[in-house]
Amino acid sequence: MFDYEKINTNRVMELAHECTLFLKKDNNFPLSKPCKIDAFGNGVRKTLKGGTGSGEVNSHFFTTIEEELINNGFDLTTKSYLDEYDIVYKKARKKFIKKLKKDAKRAHMNAVAYGMGMIMPEMDYDLPLSYDADCCIYVLSRISGEGNDRVDSEGDFKLTKTEIEQINLLNEKYDKFMLVLNIGGPVDLKEVNNVKNILLLSQLGISTSKVLVDILLGKVNPSGKLATTYSSFEDYNKDIDFKNIDETNYFEGIYVGYRYFDSVNKKALYPFGYGLSYTDFSIDLVSYKIKNEVITLKVNVKNIGEYSGKEVVQVYLSKPTNTLDNPYQDLVAFKKTKLLNKNEVDELEISFNLCDFSIFNEETCNYFLDYGKYVVRLGNSSVNTKPILVLELDEIVNIRHVKALTTKPNFKDKIYSSDRKEDLSNIKVEKLDLSNIKLVEENYDRNVEVLDLVKELDEASLIKLCMGTFNEKAKFLTVVGNASRSVAGAAGESRKLDNVKPITMADGPAGLRLARKYYVDQKGVHSVGDNGLPESFMELLTGLKRFLFKMLVHNKKKAPKGVELKYQYATAIPIATAIAQSFNTDYAYTLGDVVGSEMELFHVMLWLAPALNIHRSVLCGRNFEYYSEDPLISGLMAKYITLGVESHTNCGVTIKHFVGNNQETNRMCNSSNLSERALREIYLKGFEIVLKDAKPKSLMSSYNLINGIHASEHYGLMHDYLRCECNYDGLIMTDWTTPGFVNPKLKYKPMDIKYVIKAGGDIFMPGCMYDFNNLTNGLRDGVVDKIDLERSASQVVRTSINLSKEKDM
Repeated sequence: MFDYEKINTNRVMELAHECTLFLKKDNNFPLSKPCKIDAFGNGVRKTLKGGTGSGEVNSHFFTTIEEELINNGFDLTTKSYLDEYDIVYKKARKKFIKKLKKDAKRAHMNAVAYGMGMIMPEMDYDLPLSYDADCCIYVLSRISGEGNDRVDSEGDFKLTKTEIEQINLLNEKYDKFMLVLNIGGPVDLKEVNNVKNILLLSQLGISTSKVLVDILLGKVNPSGKLATTYSSFEDYNKDIDFKNIDETNYFEGIYVGYRYFDSVNKKALYPFGYGLSYTDFSIDLVSYKIKNEVITLKVNVKNIGEYSGKEVVQVYLSKPTNTLDNPYQDLVAFKKTKLLNKNEVDELEISFNLCDFSIFNEETCNYFLDYGKYVVRLGNSSVNTKPILVLELDEIVNIRHVKALTTKPNFKDKIYSSDRKEDLSNIKVEKLDLSNIKLVEENYDRNVEVLDLVKELDEASLIKLCMGTFNEKAKFLTVVGNASRSVAGAAGESRKLDNVKPITMADGPAGLRLARKYYVDQKGVHSVGDNGLPESFMELLTGLKRFLFKMLVHNKKKAPKGVELKYQYATAIPIATAIAQSFNTDYAYTLGDVVGSEMELFHVMLWLAPALNIHRSVLCGRNFEYYSEDPLISGLMAKYITLGVESHTNCGVTIKHFVGNNQETNRMCNSSNLSERALREIYLKGFEIVLKDAKPKSLMSSYNLINGIHASEHYGLMHDYLRCECNYDGLIMTDWTTPGFVNPKLKYKPMDIKYVIKAGGDIFMPGCMYDFNNLTNGLRDGVVDKIDLERSASQVVRTSINLSKEKDM
């Protein structure tokens, strides 16, 4: 290992256990020492560090749970079981890939595009179990990826018959039994919910297996909380329209995740914000302070258990429903304690601004605070809170007047409520005086300034600056995911201009996705081996197609004799959902700092992360890349990741996917149809936190449409919201797309470069000659004006200059 690998691996591992949590526990763990152990399940030998697609990270090494147990002195007794499982798996995998390629051919689609993110369901099998160890674990793994969604069936969201039978049997046979969930998103646990110990390990990048062993031995204590509600699929909101091939209607409006469960008073298997550790805590309000619209709580947290640990204090707010409906409660603040020993107390100060959780009125286009009572709740999960304070407002307070960003869908949002009654007679009531708040009128007269050097460029040069670097000899063929000439395995780069460097861009969000090995010659950089593209891509290519694909990505099987072989081993950090489960913004900053340090080392300017779309449905295949069903957690985690990355010279993030990218089925041509209120209160809120508080260098628009208009072609989103309401002055790029990756028979066409530039987007990625000609014709036809090109090109050049500044000495 290189020195930077050792440093960054240690930094990731130091607090990775805080991303984990017990769903259930008894007193039979932790273990006093390594012992004889039975280990079953698909995740013991095939341990997952993350999902597939852009989130795949080519780390130097990764140890499986099997290896880590043995390395730490455990006597693993189930090698023969794992060997037999391998045989079953290989047969099933071969059959699955063969069928997938046939299905792609039948659908007249490229196998990579068709099969991207398509996951082989776990299979049933008949292998004997042994019961001759001191303890037992069953590691259940599930993977997903960009391009396809999960399904509510056995082997994916549901457990297989084999898994259910084996888990329940082992739970009966062993006093010391733990079900370990090495998963990127929820699974249905109702058939195994009697298990005594269930650990949500998640997928923790390079630290996954070590964290499990450290938890088993009590070296670390889980302290995470669920950032997404876990339940059976039939328990989730049935009004959530998902996987509609052309139109996805957000009937549920603002009632996403726990907002739905709490509003209808439905019990989930494991609610939002829930999580157990080896110890227990008490949480008590000490005092509160109200200054205008800011409420500050002082809270004492005491460790009342036997082990050292941390607790997460959560503050929720119930808003009045006199003017508009509202969910039962919203998370408005949270804070994690320091490490507390037995009987130790930590006093936390937690604040929130009432205006940050205002309601949006679509009829008046106002953000406002309704008159009536606001109930402040304190606890450690969405269902384990108690009212501590009632705030009373005598009249409506209008906060901000804005434009409508989009047209209305052809439906009205559903409203959900229950007949839940609550006695607040003993809760202190405080009258609010918000006369200091004056209505803000948003200004939409703002445009990107054109640089003088851009004004001097000819038409062709302007057009090329508005798209990524591509092979000009190929009309349609552009490599998606490895299109950089400067950094091996990077996703792409902008055009080089005299005295202006190209902007190099590497995929994320679980670390940098780069080629492990490469060499440089007069033609550029060349990946060595099969590490230039995600492994999940290469598996779908055979014969001539595989050869051509490698040639396109400057990929060589072996380096020529005499060249210097170079290495880019990137550190795989925990998936975004796991980071959110830590509820630790300091750890999020640390992970951003780790990524930023490697960007500096490998000369990557923009990291195509963090991704902060909402977990609208638990079946979204890309949820592992996203943080939570809650926009506050999503925004804060992405904010601190951003600050960590951008603390490094010449390094920037690309927050994505803006906006409404909440399913992968037909992701390039599916319209997310939703109300302005849902758009603003749920789906834009997290982005707004990052944009205003962290000012990221770049933003990536999403593939999908919003109410029939591509997000990337949406003037209301690109100009009115980003440039004006958020005062955003960073680079706006598209997600990677190229002709041939989309079924031409679909209702909506893929995004079009000329409309992207017209709406205020800056750079179309990765670009090809088809796009160049398309934009040229758009200029001729008057769809795009030269000033539009100059503004976009200026933003690309400005970003390049800002990311290429010399370090201060």
